[in-house]
Amino acid sequence: MRTLLLLGAALLSLGAAPAPAPLPERMADTGGGSQLITAEAADTHATTGTLTWWDRRDGRWVRAGSAPARFGAKGLADGTRRRQGTNTTPTGLYRLPYAFGIAPAPAGTSYRYARVGRRSWWCQDNDSRSYNRWVEGLPRDCRAAQAERLVSYTGQYAHALVIGFNYDRPVRGRGAGIFLHVNGRGATAGCVSVPADAMRAVLAWADPARRPHIAVGTRGGPTAITRY
Repeated sequence: MRTLLLLGAALLSLGAAPAPAPLPERMADTGGGSQLITAEAADTHATTGTLTWWDRRDGRWVRAGSAPARFGAKGLADGTRRRQGTNTTPTGLYRLPYAFGIAPAPAGTSYRYARVGRRSWWCQDNDSRSYNRWVEGLPRDCRAAQAERLVSYTGQYAHALVIGFNYDRPVRGRGAGIFLHVNGRGATAGCVSVPADAMRAVLAWADPARRPHIAVGTRGGPTAITRY
């Protein structure tokens, strides 16, 4: 009994192990803003994980909300090496250029919000000058078979944020049309998806003046989210 009491006293004197620092504080880069979204999977084979959105307050990162996330049907791939058509979600740190949706913008949305209409497409044709861009009316050099008619995805694109993967200086064949959007029936073709209420919450929370970015990665390994 005396031994147990001494052991208990020793443990109390040591105190509990310190809690790990919030995920953004363990990352190499968060984009330089005061808002951040993290989309973390267990490993590159996973099709599910967690989306968390964070605020930087008084010099510290504080969790603002979280939701279960879905990734590509073939898991995740290094964004610098990913190939188009592989059904993988690209890892990396990306800006969020603008929001869009078939439904009206959720209350509180401050992001530029483009409404999807019957002529709204996202061109994914590697031979097109409009590669990885929203277009109104399909250009002649963008084949319909190599584009998404956005209005056709009534559930997924009710609300969405464009992820700036391969966006500013597109590399042909690397991939196009990577978004944060509402869940469909299962894993995605390469996007990140969340439940509808979480997507609305993210849009009401995100403030472009605070320069939010999204970091996509895994818990460890070469694609660990802390590397970005």
